[in-house]
Amino acid sequence: MDILSRRCVSALMASLLLFGCGGGSGGGGGAGIPLAGSPTGQSGAGNPADAGQGSGGQNNGGQTAGNASGGGTQGGNGGTSGGTVPVAATVALANKLGKPARVLVGLSANSTDDLQSQDIHPDIVEHYLVGIVGYNGGGWPDWNAGGAFVTQFAQDAQAYGAVPMFTLYQMTANGEGNVDTTVDAAFMDKYWGQVRLMYQLIAKRDKPVLINVEPDFWGFAAGKRSDHDLTKIRALVSGQPECSTLPDTIAGLGQCVVQMGRKVAPKALIGFPPAFWNGTPAEIGAMMQTAGANQADFIVAQTSDRDAGCREVTPRPDGCQNGSDRYWDASNKTSPNFHDSQKQYSDYRAALGNGLPILWWQTPMGVPSDTPGGTDGHYRDNRVDYMLTNTQEYGDMHTFGIVFGPGWGNQTSIATDGGQFARLSAQYLARGGAALK
Repeated sequence: MDILSRRCVSALMASLLLFGCGGGSGGGGGAGIPLAGSPTGQSGAGNPADAGQGSGGQNNGGQTAGNASGGGTQGGNGGTSGGTVPVAATVALANKLGKPARVLVGLSANSTDDLQSQDIHPDIVEHYLVGIVGYNGGGWPDWNAGGAFVTQFAQDAQAYGAVPMFTLYQMTANGEGNVDTTVDAAFMDKYWGQVRLMYQLIAKRDKPVLINVEPDFWGFAAGKRSDHDLTKIRALVSGQPECSTLPDTIAGLGQCVVQMGRKVAPKALIGFPPAFWNGTPAEIGAMMQTAGANQADFIVAQTSDRDAGCREVTPRPDGCQNGSDRYWDASNKTSPNFHDSQKQYSDYRAALGNGLPILWWQTPMGVPSDTPGGTDGHYRDNRVDYMLTNTQEYGDMHTFGIVFGPGWGNQTSIATDGGQFARLSAQYLARGGAALK
């Protein structure tokens, strides 16, 4: 059986229904079943720092890129081509992934079946890694013996011509928002063991893999203190051999995820998703610097994790009770709109520093409509339509990729969108794609 078609055990799914997953952007947080892509419910301004400034060795906590034809970038401000010609960080990262220098298009998916039936060939295929073994239904290492899910998913994605992406979502295993688990020795021992296992399995494949680190967790952690100082919240970190010099704080935890990845799986490319619940983009950028987000390889951005129409229905259906997301104005004249979202992440990127490229993730897949609301699997939204027809706007703000996918089982997916994604993505590629900046 194709590993992408496997389903998590029922006990795990029960726990996910309780705890949810996947962040919100700019408010309210999200909750969603991580095995997305299945109708059955599984789940402003640029920064001049983009240009490569290093010619080898370490560059601002990351690994400097190679050349324009085969190199890439891990952290830092991009790479150099032959050590002389600056290469934009977005281009260097696309090179590292073995992909063309255009905005890449990805999907959350369990199986290649729907992709094949619609002749969809994404650049990136994404899946969550959920849970901790022994907590509330178990964790992803139990899905296949020895955690082989990671290996087999990556192998299947790569065989289909896509870069595998994993959204690491372990911190919710003992309750979403339960930040106290970071000082629970038994929990954190298993947490770090699974992070290391993920990296070890990626290293054995010896090919690039994208890692999205703990959506929502950073927002929940910041909410533990009125000053949102992650350096003042305890977490068990320094007991890990790769991180023995790091502080035992939430800030150290984020740094350890990066540092462990660099040491165990050098081809793992790491990104952090900010949660804009606790301040302005500038304030969140400064906060996330302490957690090592500026030492990562990219920024994870998100428009929302639900179709807008799901929150327009009265009463709101399962999974859409929280949040205040509304249908975005595609003319960008009234809020909320696309330019507002772009500016939010441009401002965050500037505050974070290091000129990291941006990856948009868990972008909802609804179809545009003048009629509010919708029904399960068919809630209206216009983000696929806008982002695949105005993609150069995203390329111009240093985006290297956009990954689409539902954040809850009753949202629109490629199985229920009437072929919208297949049609628009094919048209996008036929136009040659949006250039990276």
